[in-house]
Amino acid sequence: MVELNEVQKFCDQRVCLDKITDFPGAWNGLQVENNGEVTKLGASVDAGLVPFRLAIEKKIDLLICHHGLFWTPPTPLTGSNFEKVKLCMDSNLAVYGSHLPLDCHPEIGNNAILANKLGLESCGSFLPYEGVDIGLLTTSSYDREELSERLNDLFPQGFHAMEYGMGKPEKIAILTGSGQSAVDKILQSGADTLITGELKQHHFNLAQELELNLYACGHYATERFGVDGLAREVSQEFDIPYEFVETACPL
Repeated sequence: MVELNEVQKFCDQRVCLDKITDFPGAWNGLQVENNGEVTKLGASVDAGLVPFRLAIEKKIDLLICHHGLFWTPPTPLTGSNFEKVKLCMDSNLAVYGSHLPLDCHPEIGNNAILANKLGLESCGSFLPYEGVDIGLLTTSSYDREELSERLNDLFPQGFHAMEYGMGKPEKIAILTGSGQSAVDKILQSGADTLITGELKQHHFNLAQELELNLYACGHYATERFGVDGLAREVSQEFDIPYEFVETACPL
């Protein structure tokens, strides 16, 4: 058994909570308390009713989420919002959320872990938001065929490739989750290739017109890494069991 406030402090410091400004309305940190104790840790991409139910079945009493409960206040506790909070309280499930801090963290962030799994070396960052770059730049020695093979190994559920840039990109930009804000910015950073989670239909036209390589690998799939990385560190630091709560979102 570990005290909840000790785990909370560790997470706050590890994700540099006080240094990263998130989107308006997004709340990072402890979102729901439990009785003050943690006996089993879990992580999930989303703070949803189904992930909560699965966590409770697994006897998890602290769930670390990338997409937390609170985004645009005020949040009325009605409908599914009421059900989620009531379920947590009735079942002694604490919830911790970390969004942008777990996207751009240089070690356990979604971008950084994705780059590492693909064998890409960090060489900088791009896409500033409130004074902090939330996108990662990497160097590559792969041609598009090898890059696609590595992406296919990492994302066996599939990805969408729009290949109109260099056949052997020397620099690759990474922005997990939604890549909408990055597509027309990567050329300014010296890259013509972007690996991201999800894009819109008009980005196909931009890929052709701007001569870009765009790889959309799934919002959920590209944002599993950060919460898993943080939870594994918490599990090791406090010697408590950990389990990832998988919901197999196809988007």
